[in-house]
This record gives sequence, structure tokens and C-alpha cells, in this order.
Amino acid sequence: MQEGSLQILIAMVCYMAVVIGIGIYFAKRSNQSSEDYFLGGRSLGPWVTAMSAEASDMSGWLLMGLPGVAYWCGLSDAAWTSIGLALGTYINWLLVAKRLRRYSAVAGDAITLPDFFSNRFHEKKKVIMTLSALFILIFFTVYASSCFVTCGKLFSTLFGASYQSMMIAGALFVVIYTFLGGFLAESASDFMQAVVMIFALTVILITGTLAAGGLQAVVDNAKNIPGFFTFFGIASPSVDANGIQQVANGAPVFGEAGSYGFLTIISTLSWGLGYFGMPQVLLRFMAIRKTDELVRARRIATVWVVISLAAAVLIGLMGRAMFPVHETLNTASGAENVFIVLSRHLLPPLLAGLVMAGILAATISSSDSYLLIAASAVSLNIFKGILKKDASDKQVMTMSRIILLLIAVVGVIIAMDENSVIFTIVSFAWAGFGAVFGPIMLFSLFWKRTTQAGAVAGMVTGGVMVFLWKLVLKPLGGVFGIYELFPAFVLSCLVILVVSLLTPVPSAQIQQEFDLARKPQA
Repeated sequence: MQEGSLQILIAMVCYMAVVIGIGIYFAKRSNQSSEDYFLGGRSLGPWVTAMSAEASDMSGWLLMGLPGVAYWCGLSDAAWTSIGLALGTYINWLLVAKRLRRYSAVAGDAITLPDFFSNRFHEKKKVIMTLSALFILIFFTVYASSCFVTCGKLFSTLFGASYQSMMIAGALFVVIYTFLGGFLAESASDFMQAVVMIFALTVILITGTLAAGGLQAVVDNAKNIPGFFTFFGIASPSVDANGIQQVANGAPVFGEAGSYGFLTIISTLSWGLGYFGMPQVLLRFMAIRKTDELVRARRIATVWVVISLAAAVLIGLMGRAMFPVHETLNTASGAENVFIVLSRHLLPPLLAGLVMAGILAATISSSDSYLLIAASAVSLNIFKGILKKDASDKQVMTMSRIILLLIAVVGVIIAMDENSVIFTIVSFAWAGFGAVFGPIMLFSLFWKRTTQAGAVAGMVTGGVMVFLWKLVLKPLGGVFGIYELFPAFVLSCLVILVVSLLTPVPSAQIQQEFDLARKPQA
């Protein structure tokens, strides 16, 4: 191993040791009860709530997927996605956070999302609970695989080892860490990881822009590529049969710019709708200690998201200016390594190691959330909620760890393809959660007339529509080429509305709880 690579490894190992230390520190408290393990005893402050929510949400795609999209096809796709996410972040914190914190306490002191939905509708047969847990299991397994892909790409690019072995090693680290600490450890480390992530983005953006000759030089380079620096077009890299970008006279070859019309913009902005259904974010709303601290948390979260997203997009553009041709970055999948290439090129090894720990931070902060939430959904809501209602806390936590391990194994299997594109994997899982849980969350919190039948119908419609649109309709192109989240979300809302109006009004007790959750002191 080269000396530079060894120093990078040392820096990253030191970082991982700190993360493991946090897990050990919180392990004793987390294991006291299932509520502590899964929700931290509703004890999070505003800074930890905000930054852990966003760090767990953004994952490795913020430092690899999003810059990769900007590097490969320019400003528009990455920028409109970022705008949608920033708007979704703010609106979700503004509308959903306070109401959900109150309602989850009123509705049987729910500690998981399936718990909340089941208690909200006073269901007896646990249909919503089961469906919620199954959808969480499916889409978080996909999400976890994207994190493992990130680990594999990071370490294989850095150290020249095989992608598969590095991916499996990263997955093992995440599993061990999540085993130890539970929700409190996850949230505390996510706070630290959010700090590391924004530090890494800022350092690379500033040093890279200076190395490229300044911001104007980056902009001028982008303008010379057809469709690369515009909100209403998209660059089209010319690739061969293997997906490798063609080069002529030492410069990358681009075809004619593609159009980025109104429907495409609406489709891309719809990423913001996904926030209403993201369990890893919604759980933070439920876990904050006081509702009046959510205002400060909202401001912190919004500022962090805006800065991080803007920096990630600009890094992709800057990377194209510095490395217009690079053997590591010459495919859509390879372009997601632009942050790593820039770090190694611009920074001394130890600092590069710390910066690239930002990628590891993003990956850990997300994958531990995904694994923990999915495991809790199955162990609490299916195992204890349906199969073994008298299960003890110890049995629930043992089952959660078994499920966590199984999810990780399936995630590793999905992630075995080293040509996987992180952004693509994340976009599908994001659509799934947004369409399944987003509409029912909004209707549950803000429309008293929502019925259990409407909620079930909406969830199933959203989930099925995501798969149908992605696998069957989207390949047809044209109007069907839009992001699957948008049509699935809209259709789910319509189904909830229609079915609720066609079914009996909720009971008086359900309506009383709804009114109670609206009161400031609930």
C-alpha cells in the first residue's frame, strides 16, 4: 500500500473508532427497553434531532450520487432535484413535525411508524401495521444496498481492492455498530456525521474551485459543453457500447443537448414529496423531547440541507472542469467517484482521509437508520404485534437483531453488482417510501375524515404504482418517462380521498384523539 493510501486509511480508521465508541457508550441505556432502543426515550434535543434527521436521510448519495449526476450530465437534473429536496425538507418540518410529535404521543404513545398508523385508526386486525412493516422492510432493504454500494466504491477506489470484498466489509461494520447502540447511538453519531459531511463538502468545494482557476473558470468550462450549464437542458455524453464516454483530441465527446421541459421539471421537483413518507426523518419528529424545540430544529435542518445540496452540485460541475477526462469517471457509475478523485488530488493524505470519512459518515448515518427502522418495524409490529403478543422486551430486541442481520444479507446480495448507480437505487427506494407513506401521513394528520379503508387502499395503491410505473410504464418513454414518485403519490392521494368518502365516518374516539393532537399542549 502506498504511503498516501496508508495515511488515508489511518484517518478513516480513527474516525470509525470514534463511531464505535459512541455505540458502546450508548449501548447500556439503549438496551434498557425497546422504547429506548428504537426511539431514544423521546429525549433528543433540537440540534441532534435536526442534523441526525438530515444526515440519515441524505446518505452516501449526497457525496457520491448527486455530484456524479452533475459531473455526468450537468446542472439541470442535479439542481432541480436539489431544489425539490430543499423545499420538501422545509415544508415537512413546518407542517408535519409538530403535529406528528403530538399525535404519536396521543395515539397510544407510538414508537414506530406502523405503530402510529395502526393506533391512529384503532385497527383490530392490524392490516395497516402489517402492510407498513412489510413496505418498510422492502424499501429499506433496497436503501441499505445503496449504502453498501457506496462503501464498496469508496474503498475499492481508494485502495485498489476488489469492490465486493470492500462492500461486504463496510456492511459488516455498519451491522456491528447498529447492533451495539440502537437509536440513541445512531442519532448521536448521525449528529457528528452531519458535521463531518458538511465539512467535507465545504473543503472540497473551496479547494477544488481555487485549483480549477476560480468559480468563473468552472462556469466557463460548463458553458462550453452543450446543455451542461442550464436549467432547461441536459448534457448528453457520447458513449460506446460499454457505456464509456468517448474522447476526441483529449476532450470528452458530448452529443446534442437534450431538452428539460416543464413536465420533467415537475417530475424532478417531486423528489420533495418523498419527505412526507421518510421513516428515518419522521421518527426524529416523534423522538424530540419538546414540540416547541421543533422551530429551532427546522431552521437548523433547512440551512444544513441547502448548503449541503448546493455544495454537492457545484462539486460535480467543478470536477468536470478539473478532470474533463479521467479513467475512473468515464461511465455514469464511475462518475459517482468524482468526490473521491478530487479529495485524493487536492488534499494531503491525512486531511483527504478525514474528508473521505465524510462519505463513510454519510453511509453509516443512513444505513444504520435503515437497518434499525426496518428491524424495529418487523420485530415490534409483526413479531410482537401479531405473532407473539406477549413477547418481552428482550425477545423483541433479539428478534430485531436477527431481522437486522437478514436485511443486511439481502442488501449485500443486491449490492454485489459493482456497476450499480447509487443515485438510481436511492431514487427507487425514495419513491417507494414517498408514495406509500407520504399521502397517508398527510391525510392522517390533517383530515379527520380519513378512514382505515382509505388508508389501506392508499398505501397499497402507492406501493404498487411505484413498481408498475418503474418497471412497465416508464420504459415506454414520453409522458411515462417522469419520476415514478409523482404519479404514484397523486394517485394514492386520490384513492385515500375517494375510499374514505365512500366508507363510514371514523368513530367518535378517533375524532376526539385527532382534535386532541391539534392542541398546543397535547
